[in-house]
Amino acid sequence: MPRLRVLLLLLAVLPLLAARPARVVSQTVGTDELLLALADPAQIAALSHISRDPAFSPVAAEARGHPALRDSDAESVLSFRPDLVLAASYTRPETLALLRRAGVRLVVLERFDTLEDVYANLRTLGRELGQGARAEALVARCRARVEALASRLGGVRPVRVLSASLHPFTSGGGTTFQDLCEHAGAVNVAAEAGLRGHAATPSEKLLLWNPEVLVTDSDAARLAQLPHYRVLPAFRQGRVVVLPGPLMSSVSHHRISAYETLARALHPERFP
Repeated sequence: MPRLRVLLLLLAVLPLLAARPARVVSQTVGTDELLLALADPAQIAALSHISRDPAFSPVAAEARGHPALRDSDAESVLSFRPDLVLAASYTRPETLALLRRAGVRLVVLERFDTLEDVYANLRTLGRELGQGARAEALVARCRARVEALASRLGGVRPVRVLSASLHPFTSGGGTTFQDLCEHAGAVNVAAEAGLRGHAATPSEKLLLWNPEVLVTDSDAARLAQLPHYRVLPAFRQGRVVVLPGPLMSSVSHHRISAYETLARALHPERFP
């Protein structure tokens, strides 16, 4: 009888193991983050070409334990003989077209703006990798962290903030920065003014918006080179919060670390 139970267990498990992709290639940093969180190490054939660069990747140290693409193009991806390729809606269309033409199994993640989008992506990838239970466990841990932060921030007065970039745009509603503000006790003044997505910075309106704090992935010295930030009271009074670029722009569950970091900077009284 024990042998029969073992045999039945093997019969149940073997199809699942066989269905798991054995050579997964991630083409973007965002999918790197998800893949490293869910896959068995042996499933990972290669990560993106910038996966090991700490200027872009919050998982750079972990990524160094895996091969990396030479570039983000289809040729580099296919050179690793993948049975599953992970890409994103912001992957170059010509790259996606070539991968589809090659007949490789391709999963393109489309939405990243909110944490619910991240949870959906984790579950999608969990199914594709045969790691559904691992995905659900990670979602549960993420929810617990977010709920703990919300409890800590309960009743705070939201701080009015602006995403300040060296590039000529700011982040309005429907962006990862808006999601960051909603979880960190902040009001995004660009979204408040009606901007959607990543829009050109309306220099002439910044004084009118008068943010209390500037949030940037650069530093105050470099922002000082731009007159439209330099004249703002928040800048002149040193109210600038610098977040690591890989966290501020993360499209994965690692964005929760950005929530926590910004919340601590804006509401230090809630973090004794």
